[in-house]
Amino acid sequence: MDNYKILFAGPVSAGKTTAITSVCTTPPLTTEAQATDISRDSKTTTTVAMDYGTMQLPGIKTLHLYGTPGETRFDFMWDILSKGSTGLVLLIDNTHPDPFSELHFFLRAFKKFTKKSRIAIGITKTDICITPRINDYQAQLRNVLPNIPVFSVDARNQIDVALLIEALVVSLDLEFAA
Repeated sequence: MDNYKILFAGPVSAGKTTAITSVCTTPPLTTEAQATDISRDSKTTTTVAMDYGTMQLPGIKTLHLYGTPGETRFDFMWDILSKGSTGLVLLIDNTHPDPFSELHFFLRAFKKFTKKSRIAIGITKTDICITPRINDYQAQLRNVLPNIPVFSVDARNQIDVALLIEALVVSLDLEFAA
């Protein structure tokens, strides 16, 4: 198979749209709308349906990247977008008052999906808030999902996001190079 579907999920403002945009070969499709609820305190727009873009891998493999909305009122999209996905990139905003609760909330929300597929976790905004640290997240995951790749990621940085995706692809045992 030369096409793979990777799902990006996480809370509002974790950087899902930004991460997908940073690695896409062509401008992504986004469904940004004016933020009208509590998310408007952290950003002016929010994803209301999905983000979509593609990333080309060596060996003519195409990754189809789908970003979920972060707001729970759009959680019906999470199941819809999960269908047919090969793997999950979970982004967590380190500046959130309780990022561990966000981590565990999204792990529970995607539990059915993660039982049959793999996951990689990117912690964003560690340049703004240095704690908790990556090893703290790994400790949180030790008894829940051991051996999950966890990285500090700047969602704006193509190399950071590409490395996170590569870690997921490698964990899926997909052939990454030609």
